[in-house]
This record gives sequence, structure tokens and C-alpha cells, in this order.
Amino acid sequence: MNKKRMPVIFSGHGSPMIALADNEITHEMKRIGRELAETYGKPKAILAISGHWYVDGTYVQNAARPEQIYDMYGFPKELYEVKYPAVGSPDLTRAVQTALGSSVSVNDSWGIDHGTWTVLVHMFPEADIPVVQLSVNRRLSGAESFELGRKLYGLRDEGYLILGSGNVVHNLMLVDWDNGGGTAAAVRFNDFITDAVISGRKEAVVQYGMHPDAGYAVPTPDHFLPLLYCLGAAGDDDAAAFNKVCNLGSMAMTGYVWGF
Repeated sequence: MNKKRMPVIFSGHGSPMIALADNEITHEMKRIGRELAETYGKPKAILAISGHWYVDGTYVQNAARPEQIYDMYGFPKELYEVKYPAVGSPDLTRAVQTALGSSVSVNDSWGIDHGTWTVLVHMFPEADIPVVQLSVNRRLSGAESFELGRKLYGLRDEGYLILGSGNVVHNLMLVDWDNGGGTAAAVRFNDFITDAVISGRKEAVVQYGMHPDAGYAVPTPDHFLPLLYCLGAAGDDDAAAFNKVCNLGSMAMTGYVWGF
């Protein structure tokens, strides 16, 4: 078994239609998955932290075959035909319980949502790596989310990949489907967060609400908090950005990899 510590990945997912796309963004997702497997070997399992499982608690799945959830509405039929038949991993579930102790509970009421599978269909298209989702706890502050992520650091030494999925900029109310880029506010905030992640200024990312464009970029924290979980799990590892792209006006697809 590969003994190298697994990296941490945060990926933007944006519109669910990314699952069907064949463009520079999805090519980068494919590259990240391919190069990770070539360098570190196939992960034992993936701990996925999606902004779409945003609930009043910290939960981890233990289902043998978690349901693929189509938690989006009004999209073309083809999107609902995308299959990602992931299996679960009881070993990873137990490892998360060990790492987080009494703060986490098993909950199989959810499944593998589109925040996770729309990324995984590109990064690991064979669906041959077990997947377990960890909820995003709406009751935690940014600092507490970061600290929870720090407790997950040791999972990487056991061969588990930590994958966060959300968006640095995510304002659904102001989406412009005809805008192939980002507004000035989206670009400013995305640039600020990316510079802070790359330069290791973790406190600036955790205190994202201090930025003057934060109210526009992060009107609700659900899609941003997975980044803070990942930032904590990354420890002191260096970071690199990929897909540093804004689109739909008020979305950023930027992703980061640590320890890669």
C-alpha cells in the first residue's frame, strides 16, 4: 500500500450541469484525479464534505451503498441519468468517529449529493473508490469548522482522501446564466481568498467575513465552509490553485490542493 500522506482537495462545483460538461474546468478535475492516483496511489476511500449536506449537526454516513441524490430541480433529463454508484466504507466511518469523538454521529438519512458526484464523475470516473460524506454543521463558526478539519488531518496518513466541494463565491440570487465570467465583486473576493490560501494566511480565510465583498460572495456559508474544513485538514502543507475561474457572474469554480 502507498505510504505517502494523501493530499486534501477542495473543488468548486457550481451548476450541476458541470457533470455533463467537457471543458477546461472538467479537464482540470480529470487531471487532478489522474495525477493524484499516479503519485499517491488510489485512495483507500474518500471523505467528501459537500456544501449540500448543511445541517444542524456533525454527521457521518455508514451506509454500505449510499444513495445517489439528485438534489436539484429543473435541469435536463440527461443530468438525472448520470450514475455514480459509490459504495461506502465502514473503516472510514470508524476512523472519522475516532478522530471526532462524541461530536459526530452516524446518520444515513442523506446520501451522495450532487455537490459530491458532479465532481467525482470527472476526478474518479470509474466510481471504484468508496465514498463517505461528512455533513457541514451549520451551528459551527468558521473558526470551529477549521478546528474540526484539523482533527481530520490524521486520516490522510491512513490512505484516505479528504475532498471538499462548494464554491468560494456562491450567490444563487444573483446568478447570470449569460455571463461567462464573474462580476468585479466575485473576482475581487476570489482573488483575495486564493492569495490567502496559497500564501498560508489561514486566519484571513477563516475570517472571510471581514472582506468588504463577503456579503456578496458568501451570502450564506454553506458552500464556503467546506473550504475551512479542508484548510484545517491540510495542516501546514503548501497549497496550489486550479480552475481559478469565475462564471455565471456570481460563482467561482476555484479549487485548491494541499500536499500535492
